[in-house]
Amino acid sequence: MLFELAEYLSKFYSGFNVFQYLTLRGVLGVLTSLFLSLWLGPYMIQKLTHHQIGQSVRDDGPQSHLSKAGTPTMGGALIIIAIAITTLLWSDLSNRFVWIVLAVLLSFGLVGWVDDYRKVIYKNPKGLPARYKYFWQSVFGLGAAFVLFYTAKSPAELQLIVPIFKNVHYDLGLMFIVLTYFVVVGTSNAVNLTDGLDGLAIMPTVLVGGALGIFAYASGHASFSNYLNIPHIIGAGELVVFCGAMVGAGLGFLWFNTYPAQVFMGDVGALALGAALGVIAVIVRQELVLFIMGGVFVMETISVILQVASFKLTGRRIFRMAPLHHHFELKGWPEPRVIVRFWIITVILVMIGLATLKLR
Repeated sequence: MLFELAEYLSKFYSGFNVFQYLTLRGVLGVLTSLFLSLWLGPYMIQKLTHHQIGQSVRDDGPQSHLSKAGTPTMGGALIIIAIAITTLLWSDLSNRFVWIVLAVLLSFGLVGWVDDYRKVIYKNPKGLPARYKYFWQSVFGLGAAFVLFYTAKSPAELQLIVPIFKNVHYDLGLMFIVLTYFVVVGTSNAVNLTDGLDGLAIMPTVLVGGALGIFAYASGHASFSNYLNIPHIIGAGELVVFCGAMVGAGLGFLWFNTYPAQVFMGDVGALALGAALGVIAVIVRQELVLFIMGGVFVMETISVILQVASFKLTGRRIFRMAPLHHHFELKGWPEPRVIVRFWIITVILVMIGLATLKLR
């Protein structure tokens, strides 16, 4: 909205042309969403507490988590609101990618909201039954995949790019829809599984989101994409604003979510942010790089898969508890140690992911 206003005012004063620069609007996206999160955060926490929208804690989890029962949850709504408002303010609203990513964010957030609502109102730690959750995730994930497939304007938008190896790419055809579905839904659930400790999921989300913003800027810029030998996706650069909004909103939320947390993200935030990361990675054709940068999300998910498979096949557990962060807690690691070490791992993996821009 402000972008369109600045574009109109530039007819009368050329100084408003400065808002055409993606880098400026990306920075404004970070600052705007950060301000909104910090401003609205205390009010939202107060309302959640007043309405007794508190976290339910599993009885079979670490005993240290029992004290967290009743802490306000569904705080992820704050992140979604800040991202949505910021994106609408500073993005070019004629860009199709902006609307696709926003739609994914809001639709997966809706699924998470229903899940959280059932946990809070019905006091059921399991929330929305898994079959219903995956059904609606599949509906929205496939919806995004079909829209991206049928609105693609160049062959590059439907190719699988292999990082590091120069000029190694594969035309996916209809398999693009399948890959997109698994990336979006898989990332959504991976972030949700990671969101088990104070600040554990939001900081990796911020780091990966910021890195994807760099990829989006490079992919949307003809000269940079040619120099770096990555696909030139026309219009992808506009996602810099969304990624900036994700970084700002995430940092603002971390202000209240850091240990000991005043509010939890809940599924409404985790499912939405994970799906948004997934669809952005698909748009900029960096699904494999997302797998690297989101390594913490990946190992958390794999730990759950291995734990369930092992128990069903052998009756034994590989880890003391899954997801993986609980395993380290039960080994005696203090919660802040687990959190910060997982953050450090993410920083390293994001740096490796960004290095693939040049290592080709």
